[in-house]
Amino acid sequence: MQLIAVTGGIASGKSAVAARLAEHGAVVVDADRIAREVVEPGTPALARIAAELGPEFVRPDGSLDRARLGAAVFAEPDKRHLLNAITHPAVARRSHELFAAAAAADPKAIVVYDVPLLVDTDRTAEFDLIVAVVADAEERVRRMVSLRGMSEDDARRRIAAQAGDDERVAAADIVIDANGTLDETRAQTDALWERLRRDS
Repeated sequence: MQLIAVTGGIASGKSAVAARLAEHGAVVVDADRIAREVVEPGTPALARIAAELGPEFVRPDGSLDRARLGAAVFAEPDKRHLLNAITHPAVARRSHELFAAAAAADPKAIVVYDVPLLVDTDRTAEFDLIVAVVADAEERVRRMVSLRGMSEDDARRRIAAQAGDDERVAAADIVIDANGTLDETRAQTDALWERLRRDS
């Protein structure tokens, strides 16, 4: 098994790269999806969020109020650090389970971990190859405002809350420049896939 991390900041194009690799046959493990899974109703992580951050972040139906929590943690670094201390270990445990399952199903699998917070969580040593997907901050703000309906202020706060591209590039073996068109990003991803196939 080859274990590849694809990382990038919010609206960088990271998920487009992971999706293209999946089209080629990679097994993609999505850290954002796992992060949602580990805070579903009844999970230990959600119970800790309610106990340590406040019950107001859990809706009456027992689900996490993501919008309210997101607004709070991006505005208050202390709350963000506490949330990360609760969720990151749970995400790491679940991701390792999925990596192991992929390897058991196919020992020659190319497994891609689609993970925004790789550098932030200091997990770089786990991977055979690290791919950083980068785009200029202004382009990322434009995407968040036009495609996701965020305010410009909210978009800039979210970018500022994550590691910078310089840190991601320093940790990366390969950098994909996603400032251009989707086709240009896919072409770089296709070249990456050919390299992975050669190395497998």
